[in-house]
Amino acid sequence: MDRTFREIIKGNTISHFNSYHKKNIDQPFVEGSSRVSYAGRVFDEKEVVNLVDSSLDFWLTTGRYAEEFEKTFSKFIGTRHTLLVNSGSSANLIAFSALTSPSLKDRQIKKGDEVIGVAAGFPTTINPILQYGAVPVLVDISLPTYNIDVNLLEQALSPKTKAVMIAHSLGNPFDLQTVKDFCTKHNLWLVEDNCDALGSRYYYNGEWKYTGTVGDIATSSFYPPHHMTMGEGGAVYMQGNRLKKIAESYRDWGRDCWCPSGKDNTCGKRFNWELGELPHAYDHKYIYSHLGYNLKVTDMQAAIGVAQLKKLPDFIKARRKNWQRLRDGLADLEEFFVLPEPTRNSEPSWFGFLLTVKDNAKFSRKEIVEYLEEKRIQTRMLFAGNYLRHPVFDEFRGTSAYRVAGSLENTDRVMNHTFWLGVYPGMSDMIVDYMIEKIREFIKK
Repeated sequence: MDRTFREIIKGNTISHFNSYHKKNIDQPFVEGSSRVSYAGRVFDEKEVVNLVDSSLDFWLTTGRYAEEFEKTFSKFIGTRHTLLVNSGSSANLIAFSALTSPSLKDRQIKKGDEVIGVAAGFPTTINPILQYGAVPVLVDISLPTYNIDVNLLEQALSPKTKAVMIAHSLGNPFDLQTVKDFCTKHNLWLVEDNCDALGSRYYYNGEWKYTGTVGDIATSSFYPPHHMTMGEGGAVYMQGNRLKKIAESYRDWGRDCWCPSGKDNTCGKRFNWELGELPHAYDHKYIYSHLGYNLKVTDMQAAIGVAQLKKLPDFIKARRKNWQRLRDGLADLEEFFVLPEPTRNSEPSWFGFLLTVKDNAKFSRKEIVEYLEEKRIQTRMLFAGNYLRHPVFDEFRGTSAYRVAGSLENTDRVMNHTFWLGVYPGMSDMIVDYMIEKIREFIKK
């Protein structure tokens, strides 16, 4: 009976999608009238069918769809373990928290230890470091890749350094070979914030590898603008069993038990543990080894992700095609802009197309951004620009809460002169050409 009802509901769901969502998706692009979004959801009836199917289970926490997603994602990306969480920000929090576990002994990141990163990017790559009481050591970026200047790594190093935590900027991999070699040389953890780069590849040690698989632990975001979406959602992934167990503990309230939701006694000795100062036979499901959180996804989110994951290879191709079309269409405007370039030995899965207005241009970023927005073309800054300039850092200025190694000249340049345009899979050639046309039109004026 359940299967019969589900088939009826599935048919009705598809009918609803075709009558409601599809007409909005299929609306033709009208120059000057239609909104050119920098990003957005790309979906069909399969996501909606999965969402409704999972809701019929009424298993409101992590369940069968989450398990399927984690296994399939690991197989795609090339890691042994994937843990779903409720956002990319939570993924960064869990990834960093895992490295603070006392079980790591001499490699544990403790309060006052230093973590190398950059100030140009999204705040949640830095926030967990500060929130824990460790010290971010921030270095400059290089243009035109907009990634960490690897020449500054040794300058940033100190006896307190325990890790490097950086993002692949807008889908462009940072120099993974140099950064990983640096981390190996100095016995440092490497956290890859892969939230903007899912599907990017890098030629590492003689083979092509997806970003997120070279470091010790990595993160992704499934917020709607990203390479694929669950609405809200994220993932932490890694090769090592030890880090997986620790990250899972931090995600699941800090408990020592690793039983999935709804299951008991996976270890076979639920009432035979002796940990901490607890009495013998205390229920292992309620023994806590870390100061954790509850950051799991619902199975309804995961159900959307399962459908999206099947589309991911096509999403990646579309992003690369749209980026290249923009790059070719603006190639002769180097007099006015710093045009983006992929990192050497990389195949980016682009999140956006970065443009930096040159100092000798006869216009400002403000002027061109306002012009494009008037033409209904959405623009975005490179997130925080220079995060240290934001009000959140007012309480830290003049303290030892963070450190800067060298100058942040390019970081400030990006803050003042850089913006980006979308390349997401929902863009047609007509839309990309419209963006090119309006940029060129502005230049002529």
